[in-house]
Amino acid sequence: MRPLAVIGNVNVDLIVGPVAPWPKAGTETVVEHDDLRVGGQAGNTALAWQALGIDFEIAANVGDDQFGRWLREAFGRRAQNWPVRPEGTTLSVGMTHPDGERTFFTTRGHLPRFSLADVLSVLDGNRLSGGYALLCGSFLTDDLTRDYDAFFDWTEAHGIAVALDTGWPIDGWTEANCTAARGWLSRCELALFNEVETTTLAGLASPAEAACKIRDGMRDGATVVVKRGPDGAIAIGADGKLIEAAAPRVSVIDTIGAGDVFNAAFLAALAQGRPLEDCLSAAILVASRAISTLPRDYGGPIQFEDAVHERA
Repeated sequence: MRPLAVIGNVNVDLIVGPVAPWPKAGTETVVEHDDLRVGGQAGNTALAWQALGIDFEIAANVGDDQFGRWLREAFGRRAQNWPVRPEGTTLSVGMTHPDGERTFFTTRGHLPRFSLADVLSVLDGNRLSGGYALLCGSFLTDDLTRDYDAFFDWTEAHGIAVALDTGWPIDGWTEANCTAARGWLSRCELALFNEVETTTLAGLASPAEAACKIRDGMRDGATVVVKRGPDGAIAIGADGKLIEAAAPRVSVIDTIGAGDVFNAAFLAALAQGRPLEDCLSAAILVASRAISTLPRDYGGPIQFEDAVHERA
């Protein structure tokens, strides 16, 4: 199996809900459940890999407070060398809604100060050679994002393929944000975006056509994956062929981090050398299980293998 790493945002999520309608100012609303958990794109991906029994590395930082210590404990030895910032740890409060959607309120906290030096203090390029590195949280990690060119130089020097999932920009997909994302994608081997992000970046209404356009601006032989929620996913691989995979119908409980769970299962299957079609199927099935269970259940290592082979 090829080495795997994730680089980006790890923070604390406090999830409460469901909430409907939106509360009026000055009132109090009682909700059915709450969940304090590891969050952020990198954190969600790493949690899924842990549950699936996948070996990986994670580069992140934390704030100098109790939340920061709690996050480090969640990843044990993998977080031993995470830099600690003097800022408070970033906190996201997410309110779920009856239709499965959610609203977030997030503090800036420690994430903007995550840097390239932090990444290189945690990851060993030689150990990751020939593997995949998922780069995420691009619009939250200000210091690292400014050094993306140097980061890509480092991955290229060590033969590490980069998969990019920027997350949604705080100020939306402005032309400046689209231009920046296209520039980053030009140095990546994989794109893992949802449907709205894909069509917005490409300026095309068709997800398949948008995926093709994005792939044209990436490295030779790149793969573009479009996550379509209940409609499954599509991908265009090195051979240029369009692959489609449907999603099972499930009762949605919590969609928070669904795309990150998808990324984790997809890359795990890819690192095992599975065909692209099987990688899509595994990612969809693991993510579908995660969003339809409470407490969240990823299926475990045995079920993950079954998901990969379900198409056979």
